[in-house]
Amino acid sequence: MLENIKIKISTQESSYEFSSELECDELSARVILTDERLTLKLSPKKELIFKEIKASAFLPVTMDDRIFVNGYQSWTDRREYSPDEKTRGIDHIPAPLVEKYNFDKYGDYNFVKYKNKEGRFHGFTYAYVRSADEYRLFGSLSERNGFTLIRINAAKDKITFRLDCEGAAYADEFNALDIYLGEGKESEVFDRYFELMGIPAPKAKPVSGYTSWYNHYQDISDAKLSHDLDAIISSDHKQDIFQIDDGYQTAVGDWLSLNNTKFPEGIKKISDRIHENGMLSGLWLAPFVCEKTSAVYNTKKDWLLHDRNGDEVPAGCNWSGSYVLDFYNDEVRDYLREVFRTVLDDWGFDLVKLDFLYAVCEIPQHGRSRGQIMCEAMDFLRECVGDKLILGCGVPLGAAFGKVDYCRIGCDVGLTWDDNPIMRLTHRERVSTKNSMLNTIFRRQLDGRAFLNDPDVYLLRDENISLAHCQKQSLSIINHLFGSVYFTSDDISSYSGKQERMLRTAARMTKAQIQSVDYNLGRVTIRFDDCGKQRHIILLPDGRLE
Repeated sequence: MLENIKIKISTQESSYEFSSELECDELSARVILTDERLTLKLSPKKELIFKEIKASAFLPVTMDDRIFVNGYQSWTDRREYSPDEKTRGIDHIPAPLVEKYNFDKYGDYNFVKYKNKEGRFHGFTYAYVRSADEYRLFGSLSERNGFTLIRINAAKDKITFRLDCEGAAYADEFNALDIYLGEGKESEVFDRYFELMGIPAPKAKPVSGYTSWYNHYQDISDAKLSHDLDAIISSDHKQDIFQIDDGYQTAVGDWLSLNNTKFPEGIKKISDRIHENGMLSGLWLAPFVCEKTSAVYNTKKDWLLHDRNGDEVPAGCNWSGSYVLDFYNDEVRDYLREVFRTVLDDWGFDLVKLDFLYAVCEIPQHGRSRGQIMCEAMDFLRECVGDKLILGCGVPLGAAFGKVDYCRIGCDVGLTWDDNPIMRLTHRERVSTKNSMLNTIFRRQLDGRAFLNDPDVYLLRDENISLAHCQKQSLSIINHLFGSVYFTSDDISSYSGKQERMLRTAARMTKAQIQSVDYNLGRVTIRFDDCGKQRHIILLPDGRLE
């Protein structure tokens, strides 16, 4: 499958190029190539810090092929590309704006160079080249030693795998690269990929539900949530989960400090009432960040992560400004353990939506690479949550495989189709209903294998929303067709007969079986089996279905 494999390794002292084996004073290395696996095994003879570890190979690509390379984290926009397209980073944004709004913190912009040329694509963990219904899949079998960066250069028929080893010191033998090489039909290669990773099918079941964010945002209260809960209770649309999003706490990071004005009787009261009406209760947290107005930020300065210059590490421009907590600080871990114990045991929540998770590995630290940090952080979260449910969000997906029950696989849905023109010029992780739907479609293979896919919400209401009727209809159909989490933020008691019919039509799509998807000039053609009938729909660039 791969030809002319070349390995390049650079340490602080030397640089080496070879194709099969290397033996030198610093290390020994061996390439193991089978029909379905490429492994680069390194054995340092002393503790080593590597500048570069990569493998490149010949990969023929034709103009009829379609290329997919998985984006850095949940929100990063990603779809199939033609070989003559290109992707853009944030180099076009003036540096003062990047610094002011921390646009570079959400993605891979600080450690990956964007080529900005036709046919140059990069991403993380897995990628494929599709020829009609035949797939060539390349998937990292573990991200525990560092994220695997995959580049495809369609112009030069070349694929490159690189270990993001920045910041890590390696002393023992390890697999620097371990790549599945799969050829075949879509389900065949993805089933085999997760089989080789040893990740069993998720135990969680598809769920419907409500989340407060995309209507109230942070402006929630006991009264508003009770109203929306009553609407569900009195409707014919029974939900599995009622999830409370951001806004219940006094500040991001102060998770146990409830806003008493909004929730004068605490938050356990509404969790109990959710249970009394046959639903699971969910709560949103962003465990690895705090905002500038929080007590954590202002009184626990030693909890904050600092870079090599001693500066606090921002996580983005959200809230009053967000900053990363030092995950390896024992007091931070003890605090988070107490947060989860309180939320899950004392308050009785069944699911936690854990957001902005990428922040924990914003920079290499404590002798570990970004991928090592992210994997250890996901292990920690699962340990804290135990058997209760995790909905991951804003997370590098490879580290979340098999660790979360549900996972967002796209950016936030917006109340407009593709945000305003200025925001469309910013980073790839921005809010966009259009991008969210494309990610839902093109990360479909993870659903039921890595976790159950959360495509974000569908919205059918008419109030405080600028989506056109056809866009709301498309969003609901795509979410039900490709996802396993069917959440909304609507007050469903306000639905008209027309909206009720729209929802019923979308809900039928959960039984459909996807047969093929093709992207061409902004049009997505989706073919599926609908209870024995062969059907197809086309998603147009403006959000209409035909």
